Formats: sequence, C-alpha cells, structure tokens
Amino acid sequence: MSVTTVPMTSSRPYLVRAIYQWIVDNGLTPHLLVDAAGEDVQVPRDYVEGGRIVMNIAPMAVQGLTLGNEEITFSARFGGKPMSVQIPVYRVLAIYTRENGQGMMFPEEGDGGPSTPGPGGEGGGTEGGKGSHLRVVK
Repeated sequence: MSVTTVPMTSSRPYLVRAIYQWIVDNGLTPHLLVDAAGEDVQVPRDYVEGGRIVMNIAPMAVQGLTLGNEEITFSARFGGKPMSVQIPVYRVLAIYTRENGQGMMFPEEGDGGPSTPGPGGEGGGTEGGKGSHLRVVK
C-alpha cells in the first residue's frame, strides 16, 4: 500500500480566523504582526519598523474587516487619515492579544508566496532576532 500525498491549502487563514474569534470572544484586543517588506502589502508605511508592522484589528478599531483565505482587508484611520489596508495572509507572522500576548506565531515564508505551515500550523519564531514575547496557544 502506497501513501499518496494530497496537496492542501494553507491552514494559516483558518488559524488566524479562529484565534481572532477567540480573542474577541474573551473581550481582548487582537493584534496582527505583519511582514510589511513586500510590495504586495498595503499598510501605512510611516508605522513600519524593521520591515514589520503591528496592526490593531479590534472591531472598534477597523471597519469592513475581512479575514479571507488569501488576504486580510479592512479600513482604518492612521494619524487621522483613512486608509484601506490589504495584507496577504502569508505575510501574517502572528496574531495575539495586546493585553497578555497570548496568541499564535507563524513561520516566515521566504519566497513571497503562500505555502503550507509546518506540523500543527505552529510557527518557529523569527530569524536572526531576539526571542518574542508571544506564546503559542495550544
């Protein structure tokens, strides 16, 4: 009997939606850590530090939030100016609570395209940087 590998879509968008709902259900503030280095990311560049940006995606902070399979979109105000934000899901590095840091990290995807995360969908942290204050929720 041979084992057949069945191609699957990334679990990342499903995990982002689940963790987002869990955070909101607990009355906490969901934040996204995003790899903003690519041209396919539409975020306020004035707030990008070290190629990354943290986005508050709480229901009271954004309008029209869509947590899709390919991208996350919403409108928000930055420095009083409205902006439409578009983030490819594969650029999401973590989703966590502002209040206590609980959430989930995802691995960086080097080639700039969607891929399937490792076993269990857990991330391995960041490359070449100091450790994060985030914890993986199991």
